[in-house]
Amino acid sequence: MSLIGSEVKPFKAQAYHNGKFVEVTEGDFKGKWSIICFYPADFTFVCPTELEDLQNNYETFKKLGAEVYSVSTDTHFTHKAWHDHSETIRKLTYVMIGDPSHTLSRNFDVLIEAEGLADRGTFLVDPDGIIQSVEINAGNIGRDANILIDKIKAAQYVRNNPGEVCPAKWKEGGATLKPSLDLVGKI
Repeated sequence: MSLIGSEVKPFKAQAYHNGKFVEVTEGDFKGKWSIICFYPADFTFVCPTELEDLQNNYETFKKLGAEVYSVSTDTHFTHKAWHDHSETIRKLTYVMIGDPSHTLSRNFDVLIEAEGLADRGTFLVDPDGIIQSVEINAGNIGRDANILIDKIKAAQYVRNNPGEVCPAKWKEGGATLKPSLDLVGKI
């Protein structure tokens, strides 16, 4: 079953954020755009490259009105330890959610049950708490934050311009389409 168009399910989790432990719930995903980025585990190899890429683009995400949340099945304590010991992870200023109960990983359908780890899943949630985009990669394939930026811009555009859609490879300022009977078979 697709998660597109569904509301984020209720949860409560502990997170590490800017030197503090904080609680995060589904309510934190409302009122702004949210990027929820699941990754398999702390102290690994591809994961820190992705998290650093998100951090390198964090200011752009914030300018777009989006908050970033990284999630693994590790605890918030493990996130702090990784933050304290890795030069790459030490740079992170967005929220790192711990999901040792696997609640979020199950809610977003990314839990690898046999391993107790999450797939590389990226979810774009609108200000109403509705999932607008889902991307899931195999564990050995890293993601690119620049592609995510384009997805956010497209999602924001269609939200603010009902009746228009963004075609393939759409970039901000590019031409959009207005689906109608007149376009059928002409594209």
